[in-house]
Amino acid sequence: MSLIRSKKRVADHGEVFTPAWMVDAMLNLVKGETERIDARFLEPACGSGNFLVPVLQRKLAAVQMKFGKSDFNRRHYALLGLMCCYGIELLADNIDECRANMLEVLSDYLRLSPEDDLYRAASHVLSTNLVQGDALTMKTTEGSPISFAEWGYIGKGKFQRRDFRLDVLTGASAFNAEGSLFAGLGNHEIFKPTKTYPPMTIKDLAEQNGPAPEAAA
Repeated sequence: MSLIRSKKRVADHGEVFTPAWMVDAMLNLVKGETERIDARFLEPACGSGNFLVPVLQRKLAAVQMKFGKSDFNRRHYALLGLMCCYGIELLADNIDECRANMLEVLSDYLRLSPEDDLYRAASHVLSTNLVQGDALTMKTTEGSPISFAEWGYIGKGKFQRRDFRLDVLTGASAFNAEGSLFAGLGNHEIFKPTKTYPPMTIKDLAEQNGPAPEAAA
């Protein structure tokens, strides 16, 4: 893969892709976290997924090692691994490609078809977790504050979602700094979700992605 798509994109947006060998070397610096299924990763300029795709692949390898003998657990923890990957990207074609690449990695691992509820649930998660916007202003291309879903697996096939604004989350260091007016507050008092959802199953998540496509005859 070329490290640039066009000189104009480099000039206009500073778009240069990180080579695979460098991505692997950087991820190896936090190897333990990349192999923890519920460790959350945010790539603020995710492009087509040069970092997020290998992060997901490492998470899925951990899923296989821990839950490979249970199809139920393997499917649910694989989705959790995907849920813990986040990205922001300014360019529309990149964010679309990143979503497609991530979905392909998951569907290849679980051998999913587009009609599968888990495939559709994953597509919904990716539409939420991978945002087209500007990480510097922390706003979407429409000018709204970027918000991310915090996903958790609570067991028995159910997931919990809470939404948080990115600009609030990134204020943690300022809030906790010595001398800050907020230094004495607990994180639970500062970081309140903008919305909390009832527990959802894979089928519930799939239904939020719209009606299932009809299988080919």
